[in-house]
Amino acid sequence: MHKKKLKKKTKYLFKQIENTRKINNSNWMNLLRIAYESNPEKTVKILKKILKKDEALIKLAKNLTSK
Repeated sequence: MHKKKLKKKTKYLFKQIENTRKINNSNWMNLLRIAYESNPEKTVKILKKILKKDEALIKLAKNLTSK
């Protein structure tokens, strides 16, 4: 495949991923708001677990970028 065409296709793919993530992030935040209104204590506990796993993912990603 021609390099220029591949680059254009890749840019388009990244844009699609970005747009999908924007929508999904909005959905995630809406769910978080509802959960917090319903049961703030449980929501905070679960959110802490999510953030802990996010930290682990960031550490793994840093291993990729440090090489």
